[in-house]
Amino acid sequence: MPGDDRAQATLFFDMDGTLIDSAVGITRCVAHALTQMSVPVPPQAQLRRWIGPSLRTSFTPLLHDPLLVERAVEHYRVRFESHGWAEHEIYPGIAEVIENLHAAGHQLAVVTAKNEPHARKIVEHLPFGHLFDDVIGATVDGRISDKPDLINEALRRLDLAPEQCWMIGDRHMDIEGARHHGMRNIGVLWGFGGEAELRASGAGHLARSPADIPTLIAG
Repeated sequence: MPGDDRAQATLFFDMDGTLIDSAVGITRCVAHALTQMSVPVPPQAQLRRWIGPSLRTSFTPLLHDPLLVERAVEHYRVRFESHGWAEHEIYPGIAEVIENLHAAGHQLAVVTAKNEPHARKIVEHLPFGHLFDDVIGATVDGRISDKPDLINEALRRLDLAPEQCWMIGDRHMDIEGARHHGMRNIGVLWGFGGEAELRASGAGHLARSPADIPTLIAG
């Protein structure tokens, strides 16, 4: 596949804040984990900033001790596996865009800091989940969890060069991960990052609605 063939690009989609609004599930699981650790739960507005980074990245400033961080991650997983994975809403218009991009010949994959077993479970239950060729998520032990490493793993699995791909996501780590690899990228404005964050991270393009994505890729 030629690197400049936009019609056949591979599109890496972030999950939380891009495909689904998962704020309820994630923040409830974080609150559960902190409560189990007898740690005061931050305000909801603060908890929303946890959506995007890896769990260990977010728990560490509060808990400091790596052993306590691992315990909190485990408490989070217990609730996520029982309730949290289903506590989300699909963003309006994203299903149609995914279907149209697939029909246009693009290869699609999910690249997320959510641990891979959880990410796969969610994608399998999305009405358009079968259109993704792969789901690349964080390793359970956290060895691969930062966006540059996740994108690198996606490139490796799918045997692609960065210039063949786009990264599409709502947080600065999506844009920074793409730029680390010299990859085209789109920051989406319906998620958890916001325009100022995405512009500051150097987003190549901004999508104000899912319908903007095909136009930006074609342009």
